Amino acid sequence: MKKWLKYIVGILSLWFVAHTTYIVADGLMDEDTKADVAVILGTTVNEDGSLSPRLKARLDKGYELYRTGKVNKLMVSGGTGKEGQPEGTVMAAYLEVMGVGRQDIIIDDEGNNTYLTAQHYQQSAAQQGFQSVIVVSQYFHITRCKMVFGKLGIANVYGAHAEHFELRDLYSTAREFIGFYVYWWRY
Repeated sequence: MKKWLKYIVGILSLWFVAHTTYIVADGLMDEDTKADVAVILGTTVNEDGSLSPRLKARLDKGYELYRTGKVNKLMVSGGTGKEGQPEGTVMAAYLEVMGVGRQDIIIDDEGNNTYLTAQHYQQSAAQQGFQSVIVVSQYFHITRCKMVFGKLGIANVYGAHAEHFELRDLYSTAREFIGFYVYWWRY
């Protein structure tokens, strides 16, 4: 029995290492392409309404895509966290200060998770005729984003990662292994 247990643990360990390596590689390799819109996924807005470093980096990446003509529109998506700030609205305000016209920003304050963001994008895409999207998040989240958008039948999904690293990204990357399969199974 111990031999089987070692075999199973070995297989699971290899699977974890291989898939986590894929998540990191996929997330760090931004696709150099144009798309109709970039969807910037939210994360913490501080209680005072200021952006967390992670969120600022995501917005800066989205703004870079917009400024360089890679996308024509930006969709900002997030919920209202325990801090009490609607992420989408706060994100839009930051982009407007950066010079993005309000007409080029789609606000989603109900994107409480990756699946809801993908659903809300799908609705906007149907209304506005979008054919392609670049998802913007931390590198470890890109693979799951693309998988969820794909499961909803959304084609032409690309990724761009925020250029911000924190030590907790190591934990987040390992957690993403589980998150990927939870979302794959659940949605």
